[in-house]
Amino acid sequence: MKVHFLGIGGIGVSALARYYLNKGYQVSGCDTQSSLVTSLLQKEGVKIFKNHSPFHISKKISLLVYSNAISPSNPEILKAKKLKIPCKSYPEALGEITKKYFTIAIAGTHGKGTTCAMLSLILIKAGFDPTVFIGTLLKEFGLSNYRSGKSKYLILEADEYKDAFLNYSPSALIITTIDEDHLDYFKNFKNILKSFKNLILKLPKDGILVLNKDDQGTKKLLKEKLSFPKNTFFCSISQKKEISFLKKALQIPGKHNLSNALLALTLARALKIKDEISLSALSKYQGAWRRFEKKEVKIGKNKVLIVSDYAHHPREIEATLNSANEAFKRKKIWVIFQPHQRQRTFFLFKEFVKVFEKFFKEKKVEKIIFDEIFEVAGREKRSLKISSKDLVFELQKRTGNSKDILFLPKKRIIEFLKKFDLKDKVILVLGAGDIYRIFEKP
Repeated sequence: MKVHFLGIGGIGVSALARYYLNKGYQVSGCDTQSSLVTSLLQKEGVKIFKNHSPFHISKKISLLVYSNAISPSNPEILKAKKLKIPCKSYPEALGEITKKYFTIAIAGTHGKGTTCAMLSLILIKAGFDPTVFIGTLLKEFGLSNYRSGKSKYLILEADEYKDAFLNYSPSALIITTIDEDHLDYFKNFKNILKSFKNLILKLPKDGILVLNKDDQGTKKLLKEKLSFPKNTFFCSISQKKEISFLKKALQIPGKHNLSNALLALTLARALKIKDEISLSALSKYQGAWRRFEKKEVKIGKNKVLIVSDYAHHPREIEATLNSANEAFKRKKIWVIFQPHQRQRTFFLFKEFVKVFEKFFKEKKVEKIIFDEIFEVAGREKRSLKISSKDLVFELQKRTGNSKDILFLPKKRIIEFLKKFDLKDKVILVLGAGDIYRIFEKP
Protein backbone atom coordinates (compact mmCIF):
# COMPACT_ATOMS: atom_id res chain seq x y z
CA MET A 1 0.00 0.00 0.00
CA LYS A 2 1.08 3.55 -0.69
CA VAL A 3 0.55 6.72 1.39
CA HIS A 4 1.20 10.20 -0.02
CA PHE A 5 1.76 13.30 2.15
CA LEU A 6 1.23 16.98 1.31
CA GLY A 7 3.50 19.29 3.30
CA ILE A 8 5.79 16.38 4.15
CA GLY A 9 8.54 18.74 5.32
CA GLY A 10 6.39 19.75 8.28
CA ILE A 11 7.69 18.48 11.59
CA GLY A 12 4.43 16.72 12.46
CA VAL A 13 3.57 15.35 9.03
CA SER A 14 7.08 13.93 8.57
CA ALA A 15 6.77 11.97 11.84
CA LEU A 16 3.56 10.38 10.56
CA ALA A 17 5.31 9.57 7.27
CA ARG A 18 7.97 7.72 9.25
CA TYR A 19 5.25 5.78 11.10
CA TYR A 20 3.81 4.45 7.83
CA LEU A 21 7.29 3.80 6.44
CA ASN A 22 8.07 1.75 9.56
CA LYS A 23 4.84 -0.22 9.04
CA GLY A 24 6.03 -1.28 5.58
CA TYR A 25 4.04 1.14 3.43
CA GLN A 26 5.43 2.87 0.35
CA VAL A 27 5.66 6.55 1.26
CA SER A 28 5.90 9.63 -0.95
CA GLY A 29 5.28 13.31 -0.36
CA CYS A 30 5.73 16.84 -1.59
CA ASP A 31 6.59 20.25 -0.20
CA THR A 32 7.30 23.70 -1.55
CA GLN A 33 10.75 23.85 0.10
CA SER A 34 13.63 21.46 0.60
CA SER A 35 14.91 21.20 4.17
CA LEU A 36 16.88 19.05 6.59
CA VAL A 37 13.64 17.13 7.27
CA THR A 38 12.98 16.33 3.59
CA SER A 39 16.60 15.33 2.94
CA LEU A 40 16.55 12.96 5.94
CA LEU A 41 13.28 11.42 4.70
CA GLN A 42 14.79 10.88 1.26
CA LYS A 43 17.72 8.99 2.80
CA GLU A 44 15.20 6.78 4.64
CA GLY A 45 13.47 5.81 1.39
CA VAL A 46 10.69 8.37 0.99
CA LYS A 47 10.11 9.73 -2.54
CA ILE A 48 10.02 13.53 -2.31
CA PHE A 49 8.50 15.83 -4.95
CA LYS A 50 9.18 19.58 -5.11
CA ASN A 51 6.00 21.69 -5.12
CA HIS A 52 2.44 20.43 -5.70
CA SER A 53 1.14 18.86 -8.91
CA PRO A 54 -1.79 16.58 -9.82
CA PHE A 55 0.76 14.43 -11.66
CA HIS A 56 2.02 13.23 -8.24
CA ILE A 57 -1.32 11.47 -7.71
CA SER A 58 -2.21 8.07 -9.16
CA LYS A 59 -4.66 5.23 -8.44
CA LYS A 60 -1.82 3.35 -6.70
CA ILE A 61 -2.16 5.68 -3.68
CA SER A 62 -4.24 4.16 -0.85
CA LEU A 63 -4.35 7.25 1.38
CA LEU A 64 -3.53 10.95 1.00
CA VAL A 65 -2.58 12.85 4.17
CA TYR A 66 -2.28 16.63 4.13
CA SER A 67 -0.90 19.23 6.52
CA ASN A 68 -3.31 21.61 8.25
CA ALA A 69 -1.66 24.41 6.28
CA ILE A 70 -2.75 22.91 2.92
CA SER A 71 -5.75 24.48 1.17
CA PRO A 72 -8.74 22.24 0.25
CA SER A 73 -8.33 23.55 -3.31
CA ASN A 74 -4.82 22.07 -3.56
CA PRO A 75 -4.47 20.37 -7.00
CA GLU A 76 -3.31 17.09 -5.47
CA ILE A 77 -6.30 16.93 -3.11
CA LEU A 78 -8.68 17.67 -6.00
CA LYS A 79 -7.08 14.93 -8.13
CA ALA A 80 -7.19 12.44 -5.24
CA LYS A 81 -10.87 13.11 -4.61
CA LYS A 82 -11.59 12.70 -8.32
CA LEU A 83 -9.92 9.27 -8.14
CA LYS A 84 -11.86 8.54 -4.90
CA ILE A 85 -8.65 8.18 -2.87
CA PRO A 86 -9.33 8.66 0.88
CA CYS A 87 -8.02 12.05 2.07
CA LYS A 88 -7.33 12.89 5.71
CA SER A 89 -5.74 15.84 7.44
CA TYR A 90 -2.63 15.09 9.49
CA PRO A 91 -4.51 15.32 12.83
CA GLU A 92 -7.35 13.14 11.50
CA ALA A 93 -4.93 10.42 10.38
CA LEU A 94 -2.94 10.59 13.61
CA GLY A 95 -6.16 10.62 15.61
CA GLU A 96 -7.08 7.21 14.22
CA ILE A 97 -3.72 5.84 15.37
CA THR A 98 -4.14 7.20 18.91
CA LYS A 99 -7.23 4.99 19.37
CA LYS A 100 -5.03 1.89 19.16
CA TYR A 101 -2.77 2.88 22.07
CA PHE A 102 -2.65 4.14 25.65
CA THR A 103 -1.96 7.63 24.34
CA ILE A 104 -0.13 10.23 26.43
CA ALA A 105 -0.69 13.66 24.87
CA ILE A 106 1.57 16.62 25.65
CA ALA A 107 -0.25 19.87 24.88
CA GLY A 108 0.41 23.53 25.56
CA THR A 109 1.35 26.76 23.83
CA HIS A 110 4.99 26.50 24.95
CA GLY A 111 7.22 23.71 26.21
CA LYS A 112 5.34 20.73 24.80
CA GLY A 113 8.24 19.58 22.59
CA THR A 114 10.78 19.57 25.40
CA THR A 115 8.33 17.97 27.86
CA CYS A 116 7.46 15.32 25.26
CA ALA A 117 11.15 14.56 24.75
CA MET A 118 11.82 14.33 28.48
CA LEU A 119 8.87 12.04 29.15
CA SER A 120 9.79 9.82 26.19
CA LEU A 121 13.30 9.29 27.53
CA ILE A 122 11.90 8.48 30.98
CA LEU A 123 9.50 5.84 29.62
CA ILE A 124 12.23 4.33 27.46
CA LYS A 125 14.56 4.13 30.47
CA ALA A 126 11.75 2.53 32.51
CA GLY A 127 11.29 -0.19 29.87
CA PHE A 128 7.87 1.00 28.63
CA ASP A 129 9.12 0.98 25.00
CA PRO A 130 6.75 3.75 23.75
CA THR A 131 5.97 4.80 20.21
CA VAL A 132 6.65 8.55 19.98
CA PHE A 133 5.51 11.39 17.70
CA ILE A 134 7.36 14.60 18.57
CA GLY A 135 7.58 18.03 16.95
CA THR A 136 11.36 18.18 16.83
CA LEU A 137 14.35 16.04 15.86
CA LEU A 138 15.91 14.15 18.77
CA LYS A 139 19.52 12.97 18.77
CA GLU A 140 18.41 10.10 20.99
CA PHE A 141 16.12 8.97 18.14
CA GLY A 142 18.90 9.19 15.54
CA LEU A 143 17.90 12.77 14.60
CA SER A 144 14.30 11.71 14.05
CA ASN A 145 10.91 12.98 15.23
CA TYR A 146 9.48 9.46 15.44
CA ARG A 147 10.26 6.37 17.49
CA SER A 148 8.72 2.98 16.89
CA GLY A 149 7.88 1.07 20.07
CA LYS A 150 6.40 -2.36 20.62
CA SER A 151 4.23 -1.61 23.67
CA LYS A 152 0.72 -0.20 24.13
CA TYR A 153 2.12 3.24 24.99
CA LEU A 154 2.15 6.17 22.56
CA ILE A 155 3.55 9.61 23.46
CA LEU A 156 2.35 12.45 21.29
CA GLU A 157 3.08 16.17 21.00
CA ALA A 158 -0.43 17.58 20.57
CA ASP A 159 -0.72 20.87 18.68
CA GLU A 160 -3.62 23.22 19.32
CA TYR A 161 -3.67 25.01 15.94
CA LYS A 162 -7.09 24.62 14.26
CA ASP A 163 -8.11 22.43 17.23
CA ALA A 164 -5.87 19.66 15.86
CA PHE A 165 -5.51 17.98 19.27
CA LEU A 166 -9.27 17.43 19.52
CA ASN A 167 -8.82 14.64 16.94
CA TYR A 168 -6.79 12.61 19.45
CA SER A 169 -7.96 10.10 22.07
CA PRO A 170 -5.68 10.57 25.09
CA SER A 171 -5.59 8.32 28.14
CA ALA A 172 -3.19 10.74 29.85
CA LEU A 173 -2.59 14.42 29.26
CA ILE A 174 -0.01 17.06 30.22
CA ILE A 175 -0.83 20.73 29.62
CA THR A 176 2.35 22.82 29.88
CA THR A 177 1.05 26.37 29.31
CA ILE A 178 -2.00 28.13 27.86
CA ASP A 179 -1.17 31.41 26.15
CA GLU A 180 -2.33 33.67 23.31
CA ASP A 181 -1.16 32.32 19.95
CA HIS A 182 -2.60 31.34 16.55
CA LEU A 183 -5.00 34.28 16.84
CA ASP A 184 -5.64 34.08 13.09
CA TYR A 185 -7.68 30.98 13.99
CA PHE A 186 -8.71 31.39 17.64
CA LYS A 187 -9.39 35.17 17.49
CA ASN A 188 -9.14 35.57 21.29
CA PHE A 189 -7.93 33.92 24.48
CA LYS A 190 -11.45 32.83 25.44
CA ASN A 191 -11.57 30.53 22.41
CA ILE A 192 -8.11 29.15 23.21
CA LEU A 193 -9.26 28.32 26.74
CA LYS A 194 -12.39 26.64 25.35
CA SER A 195 -10.25 24.45 23.10
CA PHE A 196 -8.09 23.26 26.01
CA LYS A 197 -11.23 22.60 28.08
CA ASN A 198 -12.58 20.42 25.27
CA LEU A 199 -9.28 18.53 25.19
CA ILE A 200 -9.53 17.76 28.92
CA LEU A 201 -13.10 16.50 28.37
CA LYS A 202 -11.71 13.88 25.97
CA LEU A 203 -9.94 12.15 28.86
CA PRO A 204 -11.70 9.10 30.36
CA LYS A 205 -12.83 9.35 34.00
CA ASP A 206 -9.87 7.23 35.08
CA GLY A 207 -7.48 9.19 32.85
CA ILE A 208 -4.41 11.08 34.05
CA LEU A 209 -4.15 14.88 33.89
CA VAL A 210 -1.06 16.91 34.82
CA LEU A 211 -1.31 20.72 34.98
CA ASN A 212 1.22 23.52 35.49
CA LYS A 213 -0.17 25.50 38.44
CA ASP A 214 2.34 28.35 37.88
CA ASP A 215 0.98 29.15 34.42
CA GLN A 216 -1.35 32.17 34.23
CA GLY A 217 -3.49 30.64 31.49
CA THR A 218 -3.91 27.44 33.49
CA LYS A 219 -4.98 29.48 36.52
CA LYS A 220 -7.77 30.92 34.37
CA LEU A 221 -8.70 27.40 33.26
CA LEU A 222 -9.04 26.30 36.89
CA LYS A 223 -11.65 29.03 37.47
CA GLU A 224 -13.86 27.48 34.78
CA LYS A 225 -16.60 24.99 35.61
CA LEU A 226 -14.93 21.81 34.48
CA SER A 227 -14.97 18.20 35.61
CA PHE A 228 -11.40 16.92 36.02
CA PRO A 229 -10.53 13.20 36.06
CA LYS A 230 -9.86 11.70 39.49
CA ASN A 231 -6.15 11.31 38.67
CA THR A 232 -5.41 15.04 38.34
CA PHE A 233 -2.01 16.34 39.46
CA PHE A 234 -0.73 19.91 39.84
CA CYS A 235 2.90 20.97 39.45
CA SER A 236 4.62 24.09 40.73
CA ILE A 237 8.16 25.42 40.73
CA SER A 238 7.59 25.93 44.49
CA GLN A 239 7.96 22.15 45.03
CA LYS A 240 11.39 22.61 46.60
CA LYS A 241 12.29 18.94 47.01
CA GLU A 242 11.57 17.99 43.40
CA ILE A 243 13.12 21.17 41.98
CA SER A 244 16.28 20.55 44.00
CA PHE A 245 16.61 17.07 42.46
CA LEU A 246 15.90 18.37 38.97
CA LYS A 247 18.44 21.21 39.23
CA LYS A 248 21.14 18.64 39.96
CA ALA A 249 19.99 16.33 37.16
CA LEU A 250 19.33 18.66 34.22
CA GLN A 251 22.09 19.66 31.82
CA ILE A 252 19.97 22.26 29.98
CA PRO A 253 19.48 25.76 31.48
CA GLY A 254 16.32 27.72 32.23
CA LYS A 255 13.55 27.92 34.78
CA HIS A 256 11.07 26.90 32.06
CA ASN A 257 12.97 23.65 31.58
CA LEU A 258 12.74 22.89 35.28
CA SER A 259 8.99 23.32 34.91
CA ASN A 260 8.92 21.05 31.84
CA ALA A 261 10.94 18.39 33.66
CA LEU A 262 8.65 18.57 36.71
CA LEU A 263 5.61 17.92 34.48
CA ALA A 264 7.32 14.89 32.95
CA LEU A 265 8.39 13.62 36.39
CA THR A 266 4.83 13.96 37.72
CA LEU A 267 3.31 11.99 34.83
CA ALA A 268 5.99 9.33 35.29
CA ARG A 269 5.05 9.05 38.97
CA ALA A 270 1.40 8.56 37.93
CA LEU A 271 2.61 5.59 35.86
CA LYS A 272 4.43 4.22 38.96
CA ILE A 273 7.90 4.93 37.57
CA LYS A 274 10.47 5.43 40.34
CA ASP A 275 12.08 8.88 40.66
CA GLU A 276 15.60 7.49 40.36
CA ILE A 277 14.77 6.13 36.89
CA SER A 278 13.21 9.46 35.82
CA LEU A 279 16.09 11.56 37.16
CA SER A 280 18.65 9.27 35.51
CA ALA A 281 16.89 9.65 32.14
CA LEU A 282 16.59 13.43 32.54
CA SER A 283 20.28 13.78 33.42
CA LYS A 284 21.21 12.38 29.99
CA TYR A 285 18.90 14.66 28.01
CA GLN A 286 21.03 16.91 25.77
CA GLY A 287 18.21 19.04 24.34
CA ALA A 288 16.36 18.77 21.04
CA TRP A 289 17.06 20.11 17.57
CA ARG A 290 16.74 23.90 17.61
CA ARG A 291 15.97 23.97 21.33
CA PHE A 292 18.94 25.95 22.74
CA GLU A 293 21.17 23.98 20.36
CA LYS A 294 24.82 25.05 20.60
CA LYS A 295 27.55 24.90 17.96
CA GLU A 296 30.76 26.77 17.11
CA VAL A 297 30.96 28.55 13.76
CA LYS A 298 33.82 30.49 12.17
CA ILE A 299 32.79 34.05 11.26
CA GLY A 300 35.63 36.09 9.83
CA LYS A 301 38.65 35.54 12.08
CA ASN A 302 36.66 34.37 15.10
CA LYS A 303 35.14 31.10 16.20
CA VAL A 304 31.79 32.08 17.65
CA LEU A 305 29.29 30.17 19.77
CA ILE A 306 25.92 30.05 18.04
CA VAL A 307 22.78 29.07 19.96
CA SER A 308 19.91 28.11 17.69
CA ASP A 309 16.42 28.12 19.19
CA TYR A 310 12.92 27.64 17.79
CA ALA A 311 11.54 30.45 19.98
CA HIS A 312 9.03 32.42 17.90
CA HIS A 313 6.49 33.65 20.47
CA PRO A 314 7.28 36.56 22.85
CA ARG A 315 7.02 34.30 25.91
CA GLU A 316 9.37 31.74 24.35
CA ILE A 317 11.83 34.47 23.38
CA GLU A 318 11.81 35.78 26.95
CA ALA A 319 12.50 32.28 28.32
CA THR A 320 15.34 31.71 25.85
CA LEU A 321 16.95 35.08 26.57
CA ASN A 322 16.75 34.40 30.30
CA SER A 323 18.39 31.01 29.76
CA ALA A 324 21.16 32.60 27.68
CA ASN A 325 21.91 35.20 30.34
CA GLU A 326 21.98 32.45 32.94
CA ALA A 327 24.29 30.22 30.86
CA PHE A 328 26.68 32.87 29.43
CA LYS A 329 27.31 35.38 32.21
CA ARG A 330 30.69 36.50 30.84
CA LYS A 331 29.57 36.90 27.22
CA LYS A 332 27.76 39.64 25.32
CA ILE A 333 24.56 38.36 23.71
CA TRP A 334 23.61 39.24 20.14
CA VAL A 335 20.28 38.17 18.69
CA ILE A 336 19.27 37.35 15.12
CA PHE A 337 15.50 37.03 14.97
CA GLN A 338 13.21 35.98 12.14
CA PRO A 339 9.53 36.53 13.01
CA HIS A 340 7.29 33.62 12.03
CA GLN A 341 4.07 34.38 10.12
CA ARG A 342 2.51 37.74 9.36
CA GLN A 343 -0.52 37.00 11.54
CA ARG A 344 1.51 36.22 14.66
CA THR A 345 3.69 39.31 14.13
CA PHE A 346 0.59 41.46 13.65
CA PHE A 347 -1.44 40.14 16.59
CA LEU A 348 1.47 40.00 19.05
CA PHE A 349 3.32 43.10 17.84
CA LYS A 350 3.23 44.92 21.21
CA GLU A 351 4.40 41.80 23.05
CA PHE A 352 7.38 41.35 20.70
CA VAL A 353 8.41 44.98 21.15
CA LYS A 354 8.01 44.76 24.92
CA VAL A 355 10.23 41.71 25.39
CA PHE A 356 13.07 42.96 23.15
CA GLU A 357 12.91 46.47 24.64
CA LYS A 358 13.17 45.03 28.16
CA PHE A 359 16.26 42.91 27.49
CA PHE A 360 17.98 45.63 25.46
CA LYS A 361 17.41 48.37 28.06
CA GLU A 362 18.58 46.03 30.83
CA LYS A 363 21.78 45.43 28.78
CA LYS A 364 21.06 41.70 28.64
CA VAL A 365 21.18 41.88 24.86
CA GLU A 366 23.79 44.00 23.08
CA LYS A 367 22.60 43.86 19.47
CA ILE A 368 19.40 42.71 17.73
CA ILE A 369 19.23 41.93 14.00
CA PHE A 370 15.83 41.31 12.42
CA ASP A 371 15.37 39.29 9.25
CA GLU A 372 12.11 39.65 7.30
CA ILE A 373 9.05 37.68 8.45
CA PHE A 374 9.06 34.01 7.48
CA GLU A 375 5.87 33.31 5.54
CA VAL A 376 4.21 29.92 5.89
CA ALA A 377 2.62 28.64 2.69
CA GLY A 378 -1.15 28.39 2.94
CA ARG A 379 -1.35 30.30 6.24
CA GLU A 380 -0.52 33.89 5.31
CA LYS A 381 -2.86 36.84 4.84
CA ARG A 382 -1.19 39.10 2.31
CA SER A 383 -3.64 41.86 3.21
CA LEU A 384 -1.81 42.29 6.54
CA LYS A 385 0.67 45.10 5.92
CA ILE A 386 3.30 44.10 8.46
CA SER A 387 7.07 43.75 8.21
CA SER A 388 10.03 43.15 10.50
CA LYS A 389 10.97 46.73 9.65
CA ASP A 390 7.94 47.85 11.69
CA LEU A 391 9.33 46.06 14.75
CA VAL A 392 12.75 47.62 14.17
CA PHE A 393 11.32 51.12 13.77
CA GLU A 394 9.27 50.84 16.98
CA LEU A 395 12.22 49.47 18.98
CA GLN A 396 14.59 52.14 17.65
CA LYS A 397 12.07 54.80 18.66
CA ARG A 398 11.61 53.37 22.17
CA THR A 399 15.31 52.80 22.88
CA GLY A 400 16.74 55.75 20.98
CA ASN A 401 19.21 53.35 19.35
CA SER A 402 19.36 52.76 15.60
CA LYS A 403 22.93 51.37 15.58
CA ASP A 404 22.36 48.18 17.58
CA ILE A 405 18.77 47.40 16.54
CA LEU A 406 18.58 46.90 12.79
CA PHE A 407 16.93 45.15 9.88
CA LEU A 408 19.00 42.97 7.53
CA PRO A 409 17.91 40.39 4.95
CA LYS A 410 19.44 37.02 5.83
CA LYS A 411 21.74 36.97 2.79
CA ARG A 412 23.55 40.05 4.19
CA ILE A 413 23.83 38.99 7.85
CA ILE A 414 27.06 36.97 7.67
CA GLU A 415 28.95 39.72 5.84
CA PHE A 416 27.69 42.22 8.41
CA LEU A 417 28.91 40.05 11.30
CA LYS A 418 32.38 39.73 9.75
CA LYS A 419 32.95 43.45 10.43
CA PHE A 420 33.10 42.84 14.19
CA ASP A 421 35.40 41.24 16.73
CA LEU A 422 33.09 38.53 18.04
CA LYS A 423 35.36 36.68 20.46
CA ASP A 424 33.35 37.67 23.56
CA LYS A 425 29.92 37.27 21.91
CA VAL A 426 27.24 34.58 21.86
CA ILE A 427 24.85 34.79 18.92
CA LEU A 428 21.28 33.59 19.46
CA VAL A 429 19.47 32.61 16.27
CA LEU A 430 15.75 32.69 17.03
CA GLY A 431 12.69 31.78 14.98
CA ALA A 432 10.67 28.84 13.69
CA GLY A 433 11.43 29.48 10.01
CA ASP A 434 14.62 28.92 8.01
CA ILE A 435 16.86 31.47 9.77
CA TYR A 436 18.91 28.65 11.36
CA ARG A 437 20.29 27.83 7.91
CA ILE A 438 22.34 31.03 7.57
CA PHE A 439 25.34 29.35 9.23
CA GLU A 440 25.10 26.18 7.12
CA LYS A 441 27.84 25.65 4.55
CA PRO A 442 26.50 26.05 0.99
